[in-house]
Amino acid sequence: MHEQEKKEFAETNESREIKTLLQGEKVRLRSVTPEDYRELYALEYEDSDRQWTEWDAPYFKAEEQQESFEEFVQGYERLKTRELSWEPRLLVETPEGRMLGIVSSYWEHRPSNWLEAGIVLFRSDTWSRGSGTEALKMYVGYLFSHLDVPRVGITTWSGNERMMRTASRIGMQVEGRMRKCRIVDGQLYDSIRMGVLREEWEALYGSLRGD
Repeated sequence: MHEQEKKEFAETNESREIKTLLQGEKVRLRSVTPEDYRELYALEYEDSDRQWTEWDAPYFKAEEQQESFEEFVQGYERLKTRELSWEPRLLVETPEGRMLGIVSSYWEHRPSNWLEAGIVLFRSDTWSRGSGTEALKMYVGYLFSHLDVPRVGITTWSGNERMMRTASRIGMQVEGRMRKCRIVDGQLYDSIRMGVLREEWEALYGSLRGD
């Protein structure tokens, strides 16, 4: 693991609730704090730049309802009460502190240690600059370091070629393709599963033991 990707745990002057900080060259990942809630909510639900919604599981649009700010806050606050060994959501921001998006993870099937990850960058003017690739790479490394899982994966759709390229660049490979089961703007697309095994990750980036 490169030096800039090593985990740092800190209580900073900005907020006592920042307990995770992963520093990269293009972006850093850190804990979401109450001070972030208003801006993060605005980026997700109120900002005029909505291009990200065209790529982030757009086939679920008709089923989703916008949550209120209070519901949004409650969701983040509930995470804090779960006493997890890792953070299922980390903020993605520039080294200067400009908020870009979120990396996240969830159990597809906890008894099987089947973990999925994801990333959303809300600001389209920051796309195609390597920020998403670096953020996802740091987060997958973080997940392998904090959880005893044999694999980390992502789920996307064949129309989201940018996401597929990002996953491929950090070492993931296509593991499953369910053909023509996603409908976006009246067109049929494939559902895509990509993933990387722990041993494959360590072959690329070195052992995580003792990090």
